[in-house]
Amino acid sequence: MTSKIHLSLLLIMRQIILIIFLFSSVLIGSCKKDETPATSGTVTIDNTTTLGQTYYIYGFLFSEARKASTADNPPPDITIDSDGTNLVLQANNLKDSFNKAGEYSDGASAKTAYDNLKSATASQLTWEGIGTPVKENQVWIYRSGTNHYAKFRIISTRTEPGQVKPFAECTFEWEYQPDGTLTFPGK
Repeated sequence: MTSKIHLSLLLIMRQIILIIFLFSSVLIGSCKKDETPATSGTVTIDNTTTLGQTYYIYGFLFSEARKASTADNPPPDITIDSDGTNLVLQANNLKDSFNKAGEYSDGASAKTAYDNLKSATASQLTWEGIGTPVKENQVWIYRSGTNHYAKFRIISTRTEPGQVKPFAECTFEWEYQPDGTLTFPGK
């Protein structure tokens, strides 16, 4: 009789272990992260200098849809700074990377122009090494070192005097084109 009880307990324990294993597999399988980064969004970057093993600032990396520090690999596509008078967009990719597609008198006009910017031809654009002056209600096109493109609309800017250098901050709406074309399909 005790052997029948032991056998029944073993069978019950096996079933419990199997249920726990299946439940764990379902939980782990359902927690898989989507590996495809976003291709559009809104972000704020600034020129706050941070000390780690070296000094760095955070910019934005379009291809991974995230803020990235200048100490990261890959580093950010763009960073923001101030020359004391104007805000300046910078890229460290050895290319003229910025084209100001337009400057508008208000946010609604800038948003409409941004939404209507569906495509462009790289050879017809005037590329600059830095984007300056950066102001609210501008639309820019960015070209990466690997000839991938993003468009972005400046929503707001902020600059303040600083002890070492002026503080610069920029919030923008962006859309990245990962296939290397200048066609922006929209959301």
